[in-house]
Amino acid sequence: MATAQSRETTPPAATAGDAEHAALCAALAPLGLCLSRERTIAWCNPAFARMFGYEPVELEGTSLERLYPSSQEFARIGERGLRRMQATGEYGDERLMRHRSGRLIWFRVHGRSADAAAPFALAAWTFEPLGGHPHPGAPGAPGALTPREREVLTGLVRGETSKESARHLGISPRTVEKYRARLMAKYHAPNAAALVQKVLGVP
Repeated sequence: MATAQSRETTPPAATAGDAEHAALCAALAPLGLCLSRERTIAWCNPAFARMFGYEPVELEGTSLERLYPSSQEFARIGERGLRRMQATGEYGDERLMRHRSGRLIWFRVHGRSADAAAPFALAAWTFEPLGGHPHPGAPGAPGALTPREREVLTGLVRGETSKESARHLGISPRTVEKYRARLMAKYHAPNAAALVQKVLGVP
């Protein structure tokens, strides 16, 4: 006779209905979902692929590196994420990622590994485009960035001048310069070039 403890700890067997529900949830989920093996996309849902301008079949089997702003950023986040996941099994941050068109988009990312001893062997990830306020103190950022600060920073990473960013954002070049100065102070960067290097993880 099964004990109360065994009944509580033994999960029910999966059914065909469970598999169907899981597939529907993955297909309809508004968040981007990704399963990675050694930082290669093993599977992703349609929302994840659309966020980057692809179809799932175009991404599956390819390295996540193609979605990063630079190879340096891919390596930097990988090193940081590995340490965190070895310690806790999970990792999350807010970061710029590269769309198929080349434009950069802010995402909130959270992942969990199947085995903390080998975090990248198998991990599940969620990706959420940031349209609201970022989580204060997220790794990779010196504090909460406002939506406008993210927009100005994204333009700077793209190589836009203050006038170009002002035109795209519908604000004055002087306002762009004020935001850039604020960002340089937050990142402790002496100039715009150093700010971009810090954001992209370029030494």
